[in-house]
Amino acid sequence: MTRVWDIPVHDSTRVRDVRVAAEAACLLAGIDPHHTALAALAATELATNLLKHAGGGRMVIGLVDHPPEEARPAAVQLTALDHGPGIGDVSAAMRDGHSTSDASLGAGLGTCLRISSAFDLYSTHRGTVAVSRIDQDGKEKVGPALRTGGINVPLAHDEHSGDAWCWTRSGALVTVMLADGLGHGAKAAHASDTAVGELYRAAHLPVAEILRRMHLALRITRGAAVAVAQLDTDGGELTFAGVGNIGARLYTEGSWEHLVSHPGIVGAQFPATVPVRSRTWGPDSLLVLHSDGLPSRWVPPEDIDLLAHDPAVVAATILRDASSPASPVRDDTCVAVLAADRSDRRP
Repeated sequence: MTRVWDIPVHDSTRVRDVRVAAEAACLLAGIDPHHTALAALAATELATNLLKHAGGGRMVIGLVDHPPEEARPAAVQLTALDHGPGIGDVSAAMRDGHSTSDASLGAGLGTCLRISSAFDLYSTHRGTVAVSRIDQDGKEKVGPALRTGGINVPLAHDEHSGDAWCWTRSGALVTVMLADGLGHGAKAAHASDTAVGELYRAAHLPVAEILRRMHLALRITRGAAVAVAQLDTDGGELTFAGVGNIGARLYTEGSWEHLVSHPGIVGAQFPATVPVRSRTWGPDSLLVLHSDGLPSRWVPPEDIDLLAHDPAVVAATILRDASSPASPVRDDTCVAVLAADRSDRRP
């Protein structure tokens, strides 16, 4: 099941909770003691920064699975989200050893950058999102000029999310999937986990056939809404199909487009025909998949510079900015991003 630690950080007692959660996530992933210590250090520094520089915030800690053919432990992802004043001088904050608070460990965000397998942050006057991933087998690579990332948050700080996302590769095909098990809790998580397992077995197939295979596999579960996007990296073509209430937005050539899923439930009420949408994938393209925990009318980021950041930072920023006290989340929420590698064009 998709284990997630969602920890509000509004007083110093929660810093220890964040560190313990990071260590527990590493234990679950099978990460060695050295990298577990690095994760605990990064988690503690990020949580401390939330208190000292943002007036509090939220830490979301979870696992990022690698495709099964890679046969290596999952990475642990630490995400800090806040609505603080932002970081005035990001370059200074990223220098190793930099700290502006006596209460900080003095490790600084620069140390988080150095000890993480991947680290990125995005900061504006609306707040800061920082993501650290600890992967004991080194740096990450998805495919030619491609990156993926996401965030998954359970309803009401539950231990498990009924949503799941994953990616896999089969030859020139890179496939990303997001599943939302009906309801929430353990049975919803079982449905979405079943969809993940079936994708790994069927990634060589076209998207409509992948969904049909998932429908058969999920008939023993309560069912799920599922969307699958597959990029042919040789031909530069993205194909998309979804069944159920999964949202999708594609950014390319300066504009956003909705990719619409078909009504139904994978595992229960499957359509006779699954519409497949094909789009050209360019060097600036970015795809966002999300479950219905995110408001359907969320507004895409106006700051295009955000899209050059780590896809997990993009996903977490979208999740943070789409929610509000006036519109409380009523379900698990998952956001996944597939992006062309624009990191060399970062501001």
